[in-house]
Amino acid sequence: MCWNATADLTAGAVVTAVGIVCVARVRRPRDLPVAALPLLLGAHQLVEAAVWHAGGGCGPATTAWVAIALPVLPVWVSFGVLLAAAPADRLRLCAPAAVGLATAAVLSYRLATRPAVAEIRGHTLGYGVKVPWMPLTLAGYLFATLGALLLSGDRRLRLLGAVLAVGALACSALWRLEFASTWCAFAAVASLLVLGWVRRPGSGSPVT
Repeated sequence: MCWNATADLTAGAVVTAVGIVCVARVRRPRDLPVAALPLLLGAHQLVEAAVWHAGGGCGPATTAWVAIALPVLPVWVSFGVLLAAAPADRLRLCAPAAVGLATAAVLSYRLATRPAVAEIRGHTLGYGVKVPWMPLTLAGYLFATLGALLLSGDRRLRLLGAVLAVGALACSALWRLEFASTWCAFAAVASLLVLGWVRRPGSGSPVT
């Protein structure tokens, strides 16, 4: 999230451009989901620009934003890390992937039965989603996303997980103060870390 529509558009365009480079430079097919993560983050911010322009509410842009943020990310990240992992690391990464699937199923059902609503609060956007069993669902979400990265055997992915964890805490604090959302900045940093991961030595032959 960014603090207004222009910031979301700008950051979304930059992050998407980095994502295109990541996908173009990926060397192993099984690395594609992680390499494409900046594309997903960039698209997410571009969708939020549409939420700003719509003045919030429960329209298609809001639904798309929440769908990416809630059911899609825990599956995308956990399975992306699992696919990219070395054989010795895959067993422990099955747990975040399984939890990600379960969490996404719960969140998808809730979004299908109760529409999300976005509300502009100063320089932030608040998304109203009735999440069932909130503490348990949140724990599952964090384990599937941040946990998968932090449990990875790849130090670059662990660094990405640490950066995103700090970003989540900082953005949550600023959002509660209704000051300004800074997630777009962390998304940009995360995208550059993914680019470094794609270009790492020993990642195999280029995809053809």
